[in-house]
Amino acid sequence: MNWCLFFVVALGLVIARAESSYDYYRLPTALQPKKYNLRILTHLEDPEDLQFSGVATIELEALQNTKNITLHSKSLAIDDSKIALSQISGEKKDNCITSTEVNSVHDYYILNVCEELEAGNVYQLTLPFKAELNKQLQGYYRSSYYNPATNETKWLSITQFEPASARLAFPCFDEPGFKAPFVITLGFHKKFTGLSNMPVKETRPHETLPDYVWSEFEESVPMSTYLVAYSVNDFSYKPSTLPNGALFRTWARPNAIDQCDFAAEFGPQVLQYYEEFFGIKFPLPKVDQMAVPDFAAGAMENWGLVTYRETTLLYSAGYSSLANQQQLANVVAHELAHQWFGNLVTMKWWTDLWLNEGFATYVANLGVEHIHPEWRAKERESLNDLLTTFRRDALESSHPISRPIQMVFEISESFDEISYEKGSSVLRMMHLFLGEESFRSGVKSYLQTFAYKNAEQDNLWESLTEAAHKNGALPENYDIKSIMDSWTLQTGYPVINVTRDESGKVAKISQERFLLNREIPHEHRKGCWWLPLSYTTQEEHDFNNTLPKAWMECSKNGESLPKTIDDLPGGDQWVIFNPQLATLYKVNYDAQNWKLLIETLTKGDFERIHVLNRAQLVDDILYFAWTGSQDYEVALSLIGYLQREREFLPWKAAFDNLKLVGRIVRQTPHFDLFKSYMNKLIKPIFEHLDGINDTFSSIEQQDQVLLKTMVANWACQYDVLDCIPKALTYFQSWKSSPNPDETNPIPTNVRRTVYCSTVRHGSDEDWEFLWTRYQNSNVASEKRTILSSLGCTREVWLLQRYLELSFDPKEVIRKQDSTLGFQAVASSDVGFLLAKKYFIENVKQIHKFYHPLVKSIGRLMDPLSEQVIERKDLEEFKEFISQSGESFSGLNQTIQQTLEIMLTNVQWKERNYDQFSRSIELVL
Repeated sequence: MNWCLFFVVALGLVIARAESSYDYYRLPTALQPKKYNLRILTHLEDPEDLQFSGVATIELEALQNTKNITLHSKSLAIDDSKIALSQISGEKKDNCITSTEVNSVHDYYILNVCEELEAGNVYQLTLPFKAELNKQLQGYYRSSYYNPATNETKWLSITQFEPASARLAFPCFDEPGFKAPFVITLGFHKKFTGLSNMPVKETRPHETLPDYVWSEFEESVPMSTYLVAYSVNDFSYKPSTLPNGALFRTWARPNAIDQCDFAAEFGPQVLQYYEEFFGIKFPLPKVDQMAVPDFAAGAMENWGLVTYRETTLLYSAGYSSLANQQQLANVVAHELAHQWFGNLVTMKWWTDLWLNEGFATYVANLGVEHIHPEWRAKERESLNDLLTTFRRDALESSHPISRPIQMVFEISESFDEISYEKGSSVLRMMHLFLGEESFRSGVKSYLQTFAYKNAEQDNLWESLTEAAHKNGALPENYDIKSIMDSWTLQTGYPVINVTRDESGKVAKISQERFLLNREIPHEHRKGCWWLPLSYTTQEEHDFNNTLPKAWMECSKNGESLPKTIDDLPGGDQWVIFNPQLATLYKVNYDAQNWKLLIETLTKGDFERIHVLNRAQLVDDILYFAWTGSQDYEVALSLIGYLQREREFLPWKAAFDNLKLVGRIVRQTPHFDLFKSYMNKLIKPIFEHLDGINDTFSSIEQQDQVLLKTMVANWACQYDVLDCIPKALTYFQSWKSSPNPDETNPIPTNVRRTVYCSTVRHGSDEDWEFLWTRYQNSNVASEKRTILSSLGCTREVWLLQRYLELSFDPKEVIRKQDSTLGFQAVASSDVGFLLAKKYFIENVKQIHKFYHPLVKSIGRLMDPLSEQVIERKDLEEFKEFISQSGESFSGLNQTIQQTLEIMLTNVQWKERNYDQFSRSIELVL
């Protein structure tokens, strides 16, 4: 910020603002906010001048003597001459400010005081501020929607403060540990509605502005600044009822309120489940959940005012698929779980972000399963969490679940698969080895102990250890901290090698870190994880018992202690470790055990093996083949059994792996072999599910709907039977409809497949038809489906046009959705090189387009990373990165992981391509 001078006329002092010398990344602890009183006036009438002004009055307790007040402020105009400071405890007296300083690296605003603040006293600080309602989807920002009934654009304001953007909206102590109650008063034109964390206490006319009102909200419970939320809008709401009498409302733009029914029904149900699960009542008098047209995250758990993208809150039976509906339920369950984990008890610092996100991810799976058991969501989401973790955490450039954080961009980078999916997976592991009673009583004790406070992961470990010992769920000489620190404080996960002796009755178990990059020396693969070892045998086939039969322990030096299991059956029976994938590890067996497993899968009663373990075997063998620790001949023999498989989870595991191989092989001369192989593999299940015919309503098991949806997508990609002709027929039927925006005969669950197949094999006119439907659609999930499909065209000029539309500042495509268009183009065989070239040539403009939410750039790089397969292309991309440094600031982790994924592709091509091609020929 420029140096400036402000005159304090009343005191006759000159206040100078300078660059601060205080440069530590955490706020000083001399002061503790006791209460915030915020008054914010929002102007939405003039689209050319959308802005707000306000006054923050903060009560501060001095815990130590201090001569300055250091808090956060960013991009706010603060009139230093109107700052007021006084002591309000004991002897009440005025104080003043001599000068102010800023630290632009850490967003500090430092006020040097006339008289030292003394420990034990309470002070009142008043700061006036103003700013524009920004367009960056963070802080206090603007959003809009088009109302076709009045043919006008409607504006609204909304907040998004996590992780560190409350400072963009008002001066504050913007760290999670500085909890305080908030009294919020919003000023706005009376034609709008004001919403905040708490219910409205009173509304009164503005003292000077005609037709404006002040809405004052009830005082909140103590909470972190990142959970504060408010909005001025003209939305409608759908009311629900909660058994405890709390008010529950679901808000959306008026022309989408009919899409709120499912969320309005599901939200109260899952909230009630959590009250029972945690044994603690929801502490606020109301919950509002709100669908925001422009929203960068998926959703945000603001206490009492939960905000969502439209795709994650709105559901239209005529346009949304079952997958859309289940994702919506999962996101709502996730955000409402945060009302306890994150809001009631908050991490002390962002190091333990995973306590918020991992818990919300895991508990959401339980909540959805409880309310919709017919979806079998717990198994599916648990597998999805594991598969996601296995992929990301097999990179050397991954990071521990709990890791040091110093800069704001590092906080943002932690909102990733490790905090969410790996966090969820290790909590599930703990739930399964502790058992229901110990886990729930330990969690309840933790929440009760730290309610309205902040905690660290060690606090959770203490509560769970106490519960586990009390219930006999853990040996007295074991503690949760030793076990779980091995999972949260080190990067990666293990592969265990199980080698049985000639009799088959004794197995030696060893562990090492699993890594995709085979160039990493063996000594760097060392590591030790405390492993609850559970297993079953061919004769026993008890996959329901996930309690550990033994433990693989670590020494105090973190070295793995040798382990032998000696109660196994003879060598003519297989053994399977990790029933139901209870723990986050991979298992590589000796050749005989793999042979026995393959025989059962391909010729025997394969369904005696639990469906999660069938998915495990598919995933493990394809990983081991990728890294060269198993031959592709063995891997393809095993996954050949899929021609018999009729369950979703093993197919999901297979497709996740085959997609990555396919993206490499489609750039080679042997792609025709791979296409023939995929056609042969998919054909039986495609026929069994009756292709893409509209038989969804007759399917009894809901996960079979998801299976049919997934198989149809792959069948049309690999030209199986009548998939493409049928898709084209569906689409032409839609085009022939007199009103295609109102009537769409394509089954909702296969629309993505039909749209993509038609755009790929159809005409320019088909592309234009679909683009028009996007512009006219009122359903966010349908718009998202169309965006993901428009990139399927093979016409270069249309792909180029689509790339430019995705980053058009006029925002026909909303900024939050621009990544979908780019990803769709970059994921296709024709579009990949075009997208890569566009990205390299326009990276500065793309960075400017997203700034400061540059994390979106990482999403653009995902499909690029999966398709670089030659060393020269990898080296060229490295050179591009090094020459474009500024465009990738704050993306260190993303860059490292992108380059490592490219390297593993190059290694696969060099090491496996010939062997893979030969193995494919053998099974055709």
